[in-house]
Amino acid sequence: MVGWILKKILGSKNQRELRRLSPIVRQINEMDEQFKSLSDDELRAKTAAWKEELSKIPELENQWKKLDEILPEAFAVVKNAARRLKERQHAFTVCDQPMVWDMVHFDVQLLGGVVLHRGRIAEMATGEGKTLVATLPLYLNALTGRGAHLVTVNDYLARRDAEWMGQLYSFLGLTVGCIEHDQEPDVRREQYAMDITYGTNSEFGFDYLRDNGMATTREQQVQRGYHFAIVDEVDSILIDEARTPLIISGPATISTHQYDKWKPLIEQLVRKQNMLCNRVASEAIEKFEQGEVETGGLFMFKVKLGQPRNKQLLRMMEDPDKRRAVDKAELSFYQDTRKEELFALKEELFFTIDEKSNEADLSEQGRSFLNPDDPNAFVLPDLISEFTEIDLDQTLTPEEKDNRKADRQQHCDAQAERIHNISQLLRAYCLFEKDVQYVIEDNKVVIVDEFTGRKMPGRRWSDGLHQAVEAKEGVQIDRETQTLATITIQNYFRLYQKLAGMTGTAETEAAEFHDIYKLDVNMIPTNRPVRRTDNNDRIYKTRREKYNAVIKEIRDAHAKNQPVLVGSVSVEASELLSRMLKREKIPHNVLNAKFHMQEAEIVARAGQPGTVTISTNMAGRGTDIKLGPGVIEAGGLMVVGTERHEARRIDRQLRGRCARQGDPGASRFYVSFEDDLMRNFGAADRMTKIMERFGLEEGQELEHRWLNRSVETAQKRVEQRNYLIRKRTLDFDDVMNMQREVVYTYRNEVIDSEEPRKLIFEVIDEAVPAKVKEYLDVDEPNYTGHTQWVNTTFPLGLTKEKAQFDTRTVDENAQFLVGKIKDAYERKSSHEEPTAVKSLERYIILNAIDRLWQEHLYAMDALREGVYLRSYAQKDPLIEYKTEAYDMFVELMANIKNEVLNNLFRSTSNLQAFENFLATLPQFLMREHAPTSPTAGGTSRVREPQPVGAMAGVAGDGDGAGEVSIDLPVRRSIPKVGRNEPCPCGSGKKYKNCCGRIA
Repeated sequence: MVGWILKKILGSKNQRELRRLSPIVRQINEMDEQFKSLSDDELRAKTAAWKEELSKIPELENQWKKLDEILPEAFAVVKNAARRLKERQHAFTVCDQPMVWDMVHFDVQLLGGVVLHRGRIAEMATGEGKTLVATLPLYLNALTGRGAHLVTVNDYLARRDAEWMGQLYSFLGLTVGCIEHDQEPDVRREQYAMDITYGTNSEFGFDYLRDNGMATTREQQVQRGYHFAIVDEVDSILIDEARTPLIISGPATISTHQYDKWKPLIEQLVRKQNMLCNRVASEAIEKFEQGEVETGGLFMFKVKLGQPRNKQLLRMMEDPDKRRAVDKAELSFYQDTRKEELFALKEELFFTIDEKSNEADLSEQGRSFLNPDDPNAFVLPDLISEFTEIDLDQTLTPEEKDNRKADRQQHCDAQAERIHNISQLLRAYCLFEKDVQYVIEDNKVVIVDEFTGRKMPGRRWSDGLHQAVEAKEGVQIDRETQTLATITIQNYFRLYQKLAGMTGTAETEAAEFHDIYKLDVNMIPTNRPVRRTDNNDRIYKTRREKYNAVIKEIRDAHAKNQPVLVGSVSVEASELLSRMLKREKIPHNVLNAKFHMQEAEIVARAGQPGTVTISTNMAGRGTDIKLGPGVIEAGGLMVVGTERHEARRIDRQLRGRCARQGDPGASRFYVSFEDDLMRNFGAADRMTKIMERFGLEEGQELEHRWLNRSVETAQKRVEQRNYLIRKRTLDFDDVMNMQREVVYTYRNEVIDSEEPRKLIFEVIDEAVPAKVKEYLDVDEPNYTGHTQWVNTTFPLGLTKEKAQFDTRTVDENAQFLVGKIKDAYERKSSHEEPTAVKSLERYIILNAIDRLWQEHLYAMDALREGVYLRSYAQKDPLIEYKTEAYDMFVELMANIKNEVLNNLFRSTSNLQAFENFLATLPQFLMREHAPTSPTAGGTSRVREPQPVGAMAGVAGDGDGAGEVSIDLPVRRSIPKVGRNEPCPCGSGKKYKNCCGRIA
């Protein structure tokens, strides 16, 4: 009560914050009046003067302090420039459309600009001119010369805003660029070099990955730093798209999928399940008719487990008594005492479906149907136990043991691949619907964004799911992909030293913005009072009744020439409404994922008299709907939502499409108990009681503000669940992010280094001593293994006797080897082309980093998928993941160094140069004193190195003393004899039982 009274007297935190900013707005307007007397050149000169002054301040923090000082004056310059363009009716083209400049900043827009400059989120209603607001902080922060970025949701808006607002920047003497899909690297670099750069979040993110994970020279990198960014539609980008990381993929080296093979069987299995569920649903109806309510509820629950969208089940759920019966059955089965009964019930089905977690799980009956002859077809072998048994079997030779282990590993891999393929196909058939989650276009499966309704060409579901959907739809199955580089949206935008955002709907997610991005939300008041009427939701029993009511509402509005914008949640729903409107002979436009090329054009026309526009979700964001003549008298734009979305923000965005800048308008949502939100997250008991209390008949509706709260409660549940998913994704990715920063920093150090040889020598100084300790700093030093490693990695030609490792300490041996390796490398480099040596050295390190980093990403994906199972052992998967990820990363860095060592003497800038180097080495030909042809009484072969070729005279001195040398094998004088072939000595025995036994 006290808090409520204080809030009434002092205002909310947001109101107090805005009151503190209002003097700055007055100051801006006063300066704007003063600048009216300046000429264009004098106004432009302020930009050049500020840029010069800021360029002399080296530290970013001090530059920001200077920007805060000049903010009122700079904002006044931008506003004054906008006024001049309007007064002159400045004409230009945007996306090939002629336009005239007609905007000057309102006071609330100046307020929004200040909020953005301070690194916060400005929540501004649709139609309040967020595009123009962004010009103020972008202009101010671009003066530093470090680049300012504006991030939008699609290519069209990026290009439109860059060309449109570019008129203002150009007038003031700043340059503006735009990053678009399919631009060449040279063009991208030019765009990033501009003072202000517009682009989509995915283009910025993918450029970061290409620059840091794939570019091999500074010339191939396009970005130039992450200093200031404004994210337009910040909720869509930082929240809706944050669950999916940005991934650059390449085709997997091998693809062993069997989707084509298993598709017919899975189709049969799904058909059998459908028939089974229809039969059980019919039995449930009979039981209810016979008065056996409890048994009927049990049968309904069984159908719900096997086919949640079964039409008979959905029809039965309309009846309050039957709904209560199935809810009672479900609650009783999930008690601990009835777990075995629940398991037995699931086993009566072929598989069970969990829509909430998006999973489908085969039962024993389903597994038997798919593999009737092999009861272990879905059991992964216990490799550890099998390997132990093989090792303990004394009758096997080491070679046979290795072969058996390889066979068991291969069998396990094939088994795992089959289980995985079947699981993904089942998900594709049961949980992914055409025209809802994806569309088919040009014989390809194209994913549809569930939040915006836009198609996302080039994006693919991971883990083989995309291939499973392709197999289901009978289109070409592309090869599985392997991750080359990846980053989450959250971690990309956290790279920026100052981040701001603007949207019409951020308040409901303010806690998440603060927790993850440290961004506070300020709600900016509208320029004119909002005149929109938000009507209560209308709730129906079935979708059929709901859609009939929607059509009636559209027909009534169309009759009085009022424009209607209808929002649907899927392509399928929008096409159903379109068919119903055609039957009613009502002309309309459909805007869904299939037609988003004309998106902005269709949305812009949605305010014309009598226009009916059906739009998936929030397609057309960023485009104003201006009302045509006579529409205000008809009541303004009517917005009809055909279903509540999972997130309240999306519903508020749809509502915000009408009543811009003080225009009249109205909105209403239609909900049915069959909607996914109500089925999965609605309070089932409460809904059943409501239906009973009001005795809903066919076509009857419920409408009350209390019911709106019930729907909002369901939405809050989903929002909380999705937030936890995003938070968990971020917790895991934070581990990868720290590793990514280390690897990318090292990579950039290699690219930027003027003397990459220093980095090569650093690797030698770190990796060689570590290897020496691995072999020699143990209880029983392995001198033979150590010498073998040295000679296979470097051309030193050491022998155990002459190298005398056993006469030195471990550290002395390390110093001895490091010196020899560096000398050998200097000698090799002297034969390379001087101009190419640095590039070669960079390539050796970068190639090692890239190849092993890709393998590390693959291993980390596998770890992340499997680590959740550890929760069954009462262990926190996140802590387990962090521990193992650290160990894997330490191993990765060691492997990178070893890879560099391995490639040091195996890489060359020029083949002739490499041959010249080899020609200078003391070469040892391994001559054999055994006969050229084996005999029955052949003795074992003695191999002694004999100097040949160039520098043979000094070979004796170099033998074993660590001189640069190379062993050349002797060429065979007779063909190779197989183990089971007759022995060439003429004994008549097999070679393996004769001369081969002692060879």
